[in-house]
Amino acid sequence: MMTAARSADSGLAGPGELDRYPYTEAPAGERAALRSWGGSESDLGRASRRGASRGRGLHGQLVQQLGQMIVSGDLGADRPLVPEEIGQRFEVSRTVVRESLRVLEAKGLVSARPNVGTRVRPVSDWNLLDPDIIEWRAFGPQREGQRRELDELRWTIEPLAARLAAGHGREDIQQRLGDMIEIMGHAMGQGDAITFSRADAEFHSLLIQAAGNRMLEHLSGIVSAALHVSGGPVTACDRPAEASLGHHARIVEAVASGDAAGAEAAMRQLLLGHLDGERVVPAPREH
Repeated sequence: MMTAARSADSGLAGPGELDRYPYTEAPAGERAALRSWGGSESDLGRASRRGASRGRGLHGQLVQQLGQMIVSGDLGADRPLVPEEIGQRFEVSRTVVRESLRVLEAKGLVSARPNVGTRVRPVSDWNLLDPDIIEWRAFGPQREGQRRELDELRWTIEPLAARLAAGHGREDIQQRLGDMIEIMGHAMGQGDAITFSRADAEFHSLLIQAAGNRMLEHLSGIVSAALHVSGGPVTACDRPAEASLGHHARIVEAVASGDAAGAEAAMRQLLLGHLDGERVVPAPREH
């Protein structure tokens, strides 16, 4: 355990700051996972557990937990991160800490420089399009701003993708889009929110892929992350959403017939149902 004096001088957090995150003890030799965060059922706590299950061992979990602390503001800009103290706090090796900090550096969250050490970077340096950062922000203090930005980004990306997809006769993708609609309809009838969510995310990713624009395709991860954190698919599965499935079907029909304008319009109708249309649709500029 780090001492308060050491933490205050140069460490991961000041006196008592990290102790707001209690962790459970595990017998030596049986720690198959990083010490878990305890506490109440907060959004941040739920995000931590979700990411930990997705991560790869200690490395993935340490990235998740440090990333959440940075994005939530618990580790503010220019805060020094001392690898030795991180290793002691979470009982992980130097290699795990080093590799985790490298991942965070690639995401723009930290920087490592000779004679300066590793420090947290300001928000302006973060890779805000990184799916992990999208999720961490969506379940942190900036959740409302993050979801608004994601909604606006989807309103820009997906209608264009639908229009472009109508000009590329990809029958294989069209078939898979139809398959996703069928799965979504079955999942809705069974009240299976998880399957519905996965099929919906796959539908939107496939549509962007069908657009034939590699730069747009690079953004498909953003749309998937947006669907994951928005709660839209789950909401659609929790109550009747035949209208939503109808919009999905009209998108596929328009794409198959080469109706670019129809595909774009159907996508806008779908997004208006999923998103807060009055908030998402850009207002006209005053001249």
